Amino acid sequence: MEQFAMSILFLTPLLWTACLSVDDSTSALRETAASAATAEEQCLSLRQLRGQLLQADDREFHEDQIMDHATEVSRRQNGTSGVHKGMVSHEAIEDVSMTGTVIGSCKTYLCDTFAKDRSCQCNDRCTRYKNCCADYVEQCASHESNRMVAPAHLPYGHPSLKNYPRHNGFTLWLVEDFDQPIDLDNDPIWTWSDGGLKEGQVRFTKEQISFKGGKMQIRVQKNTGQQQPCSHAQTEIVPRKPLVSGELRTRYNMFRYGRYEVRMRAPHVQFLKPQVDGNFVASMFVFRAASFRHWREVDVEVTGRRAGAISTNVLNADHTSRWHRWIEQTDYPKTYPGINVRAEFHTYAFEWLPGVIRWYIDGRKVREKRNDNLKVPEMSAKVMLNLWIYRPTKYPFGGFELKNDRFPMQSEYDWFRFYRWNGDMHYPPSDMDPKGLSKDDLYLTSNNPCDGIPQVGLVEKNGRQYPACYAKCR
Repeated sequence: MEQFAMSILFLTPLLWTACLSVDDSTSALRETAASAATAEEQCLSLRQLRGQLLQADDREFHEDQIMDHATEVSRRQNGTSGVHKGMVSHEAIEDVSMTGTVIGSCKTYLCDTFAKDRSCQCNDRCTRYKNCCADYVEQCASHESNRMVAPAHLPYGHPSLKNYPRHNGFTLWLVEDFDQPIDLDNDPIWTWSDGGLKEGQVRFTKEQISFKGGKMQIRVQKNTGQQQPCSHAQTEIVPRKPLVSGELRTRYNMFRYGRYEVRMRAPHVQFLKPQVDGNFVASMFVFRAASFRHWREVDVEVTGRRAGAISTNVLNADHTSRWHRWIEQTDYPKTYPGINVRAEFHTYAFEWLPGVIRWYIDGRKVREKRNDNLKVPEMSAKVMLNLWIYRPTKYPFGGFELKNDRFPMQSEYDWFRFYRWNGDMHYPPSDMDPKGLSKDDLYLTSNNPCDGIPQVGLVEKNGRQYPACYAKCR
């Protein structure tokens, strides 16, 4: 078999060239039917011989030959002579593969990722199983050697378990099991927001976040207190709101690519009546910049519209102070039959990677978004968990039945986990120290007047710049 394979491989370059030139020479071949028939027979023979070769023991050598020819195709397509293995275009490899099976590329798949349906892999185990993509060394070798060494004491946060689920290509980095209260004024990772959305009826306060019975609770109720007009989180004056609620958030823009998971139960809009529809938005999301320089956001939002109403969103824009349809892609309104988000706890997750986001509900993938006219966010952000109510309007986001809402109502969070993607060399910093963040990461990043984070920078709005407002810690 080895002798046969080598003899065929010796002839392969001429045969591949004949196949690849068929399309370009169609008009000429039409003039000589016999030549066209011969070329077709050669291509058919080549397909059959390739199938035999793939069963041979020298498959690895054979794949090198295919990459050589793909390189030649790529060189002709690009009009250059500098193309070499590992830089072959995906289209060229598709062109050379005559069986319909695409020879994968780590440039396309991304390093440290795995999918069982791929023809080859790009993670650190592929060398062991001998199924690495042809460009693995070039695309991922330096990636592996430069990988950030994870601290020995991982995960950060307040974990209660000895063992947690693992996800290939990710490292468990931050866990909150909510079995003990988080000091929201002094915790090194978490704090609270003093914001209030323009479209919402709530002002966020620290007092509306509590920890009880191994759960974090965020409660909405009537606003009977006095809040300072200035919001550090919003970097502007927030008018008085009729309701108060809470938002737990990380202190800095230091989270980026990874897997984000939360197990939560949405509120009953009426006590012990999970079947009643109302209006609320209970969420887990990442968000950057409330001051209009960079708007980056990836959401899971559970709403009061239906018992199974769960929406996923992504937003990406710069220098805009208002929402526009073109800055967002969403699947709202989406309803999942057989789920009651108010009656039971469910697990919501998303994997945010370069160029792709995948959302999951109870472990099942429900949506995937790749780069298109709206790019996948690429900047670091804060993690946020909140509960809010939309303002009265003709088409309120979060549910039409605002009239059914009864207060107080509360959402419950059983746990939160963040798995850092092994391919991210920058975020979060290995020691979680904000000194490693960029100036842009720290731009107007204060969350409330008591977090001790200076408001550095000017608010950018409508082409003008303004000083940020300030509130006092009390």
